[in-house]
Amino acid sequence: MKQVACDWDCSLHLPLWVSRTERASIEDRLEGWTHQLEASGADIESLAVSLKKPLRPLWVSQSTVIWLNEVPEHDSWDFTPVILVNASSSIANVQRRTTSEHSWNYIAGAGDDEESWARALTPGLFWKHAYDLVNAGPDVCNQKVAEIIERDRVRRAQRGQNAPQISIKPARILETTSDLSNTSAPLYPDSEGMMHVNNDSSVSWISDTNLAVCAAEYATMADVECILNCGVESISNCQRIYIHLPITNSKMDRFSFLNNLPCALQFAKSNLNKGRRLLICCNDGEDISVCVCLAILISLFDDRGFFDDGDFFLNFNLTKLELRKRLVVVCKYVLNARPSRGNLRQVFMHLTSGKAAQQSQNLDDSLPPHSCMHSNPTVAVT
Repeated sequence: MKQVACDWDCSLHLPLWVSRTERASIEDRLEGWTHQLEASGADIESLAVSLKKPLRPLWVSQSTVIWLNEVPEHDSWDFTPVILVNASSSIANVQRRTTSEHSWNYIAGAGDDEESWARALTPGLFWKHAYDLVNAGPDVCNQKVAEIIERDRVRRAQRGQNAPQISIKPARILETTSDLSNTSAPLYPDSEGMMHVNNDSSVSWISDTNLAVCAAEYATMADVECILNCGVESISNCQRIYIHLPITNSKMDRFSFLNNLPCALQFAKSNLNKGRRLLICCNDGEDISVCVCLAILISLFDDRGFFDDGDFFLNFNLTKLELRKRLVVVCKYVLNARPSRGNLRQVFMHLTSGKAAQQSQNLDDSLPPHSCMHSNPTVAVT
C-alpha cells in the first residue's frame, strides 16, 4: 500500500459536540476497525494510490454557516474532504449531555429515510442535475426538483416503463472473497457460458456466477432464463421462468424478507442447478434484490465464487465479517447497491439459524410450492 507522507496529519478529527469520553472510545477502537476494513476485501489499494492528500471528514448541519463566507478552493486545502451531512437540528438552550458548545436535537431517521425529505429525487437524478440544483439556490430548489421528477416520470411513461404519479409532501468471480477481480468492465455469461462485456449499466452481473441484479423495470431487457422478482408489482407477460415474491422493506414489515427468503433460495437453487442465468430484481435494484443476491451467493456458492449447490455452506461458519466480505463482492458489481441494515440482519439471521443449512441439504430440484409461484398462463415453468 502507498506509504503515508510523514507530514500528513493522521490524528482523529471529530466535530466539537463529541465528548472527550466518546472520543477516547473511538480512538481505542480505531485499530480494530482498520483491521476489519483490511480484511473485508474492499479495494483499498486503488484508493490509496489515487489519494494525494489524507482524507478528513467535515460535518455539515442545518446550522452550518461556513458556506456563507468565502471558502478557499479545495485544491489549496491540506486534506481531501469527506462531506458528512447531518439532517438533525442544532439547537441551543437545551439540556446538554456534554460540555460541548453544541447540542443536537436528534430526528430519528432523518438522514437515511430519504423518502421523508428527498422529494422523490433519486441519487441518480440528483447527480445528473447536481449543478442545476445547486445553482438554483434555496428559493427555487424545491420547484426545480419537482420539474426534474416530472420530466423523468414522463420519460418513463413514454417508454412504457413503470411511471406512477408521485405525490410529494411539502418541504467465478474470485480466487478468494478478499481478492477482488481487476476486471475493468462488468462481464456477463451468454447461454453457452462465454463471457462478454456488459454495456448495459441497468443490469449488474456478478461476474460469471449466472447471477444478475437490476430494478424491476429493466428485468425483461436482461438476457436471462429466469427472473426472481422481489418488487411490489408483478411483471406482466413475462416470457421467462418467473417467480414473484413481493418483499416489503424491513421498516414496513420486519419479517417480510425473512419469510420469503427460503422460497427465493429454493427457486435459485433449482434453476442454478440447471445452469440457467438468474436475475434478481426489486423496485429499485438497490436494497432487497442485493440482499437476496447476497444470500444466494453465500448459501449456494463456495468462497471462490463457484456454484456448488450449497456443499461449502454446510460446513461454513458464517460470521458477520464473512458476510461483510461477500457483500463487498456484490457491491463491486452492483455499483448502486444500498442494502439496508435491517435486511442484512435478516439475511444473517436466516443463514445462521441452522434451518438454512438443513433446508439446503434436504431441498431437491423441485420448484417452490404453488403458493409461492406467480401464475402466468403464457409461461411454461419447467
